[in-house]
Amino acid sequence: MEQVLPRLIARFRPFDPFGLLLRAAQRLAVWHRNARTRRQLAALDERALADVGISRAAREQELSKPFWR
Repeated sequence: MEQVLPRLIARFRPFDPFGLLLRAAQRLAVWHRNARTRRQLAALDERALADVGISRAAREQELSKPFWR
C-alpha cells in the first residue's frame, strides 16, 4: 500500500498549463527536426548515400514515414 499510494497521487496532479505548453513545444521541435532531416535525406545523391552507408531502400522507407513518427 505504501508504494501504490504515491503512484496513485502522482496521476492526479493539478493542471499545469506551463507544463502542457512545454511538452507541446518539445513535440513540435521533434516534428520540425524530423521533417528537416528527412528533407535533407531526400536531397542526398547516390554518392552521398553511399558515403553515409544508407541504402536506397532504407532511404525510401525513412522518407515514407510521416513527420510525427
